[in-house]
Amino acid sequence: MSSPTESVVRGPHLKLALWLGVAAALATPALFPYLIAMTPAPLRIPLWKAIAIGAAQTGVLTWLFAWLGLYLGGGHGLDAPWLRAWIYRQPMPARRTHWMLAALLGVLAGIAVAGIEQIQPPPTPRVLDTIGQTWRGALASLYGGTAEEILCRLGSVSLLVWLLAWPRRQQARSWMFIVAIVLAALLFGAGHLPFAFSTGIAHTPFAIGQIIFLNSLVGLVCGGLFWKFGLEHAMLAHFCADLILHVASPLVLGTA
Repeated sequence: MSSPTESVVRGPHLKLALWLGVAAALATPALFPYLIAMTPAPLRIPLWKAIAIGAAQTGVLTWLFAWLGLYLGGGHGLDAPWLRAWIYRQPMPARRTHWMLAALLGVLAGIAVAGIEQIQPPPTPRVLDTIGQTWRGALASLYGGTAEEILCRLGSVSLLVWLLAWPRRQQARSWMFIVAIVLAALLFGAGHLPFAFSTGIAHTPFAIGQIIFLNSLVGLVCGGLFWKFGLEHAMLAHFCADLILHVASPLVLGTA
């Protein structure tokens, strides 16, 4: 199986990081219908201002994480090779793409999470009609596939791999990628807790553990795809997993 780790990426990085930040900023407004519908507390500022602030903060943060991830991860083959080729007008990578595999793994991860949730379903913070819930979930999936992957895969995995390889100034070994992917997946899972607390979902230690574990499953899949095939495959898998969880699951199972 081909892997980006076979070659070192020298750059440049700034323009690609900037475009990734712009993409995340543009995806942020799509998250707000879902957030507003699921959060009981009313906004303290006008909606347009909340969206503008959120988009600006997300754009800057993801730009910084993207640049850091590209800079630190490039030495270990972690990159967004197809986006890089498009942004910098370079030849497309010679290695094979695995878009169908990424989409399939994302769908399977989403099905697994939705299925496990049925064992002990978390309380739904607000009752939404199915159609309203699905279109909001579909829009929110755009944010997950862009901003969350830039932060949790490109930024976090690359940083952790670099830190593990740094003491001996060596090329990262396979176990370093695996450890980094697991840690980043756990951080990704924990990153969902503030929203869960605000909606009343994370009301017990079991619920907290369930939220971290289930989101970490998706994080592991996306992390593996990022390692082997690049950021774009992780983004596609995350988007597909979110479509299952936030669109298909409410339609089929009536869950959030």
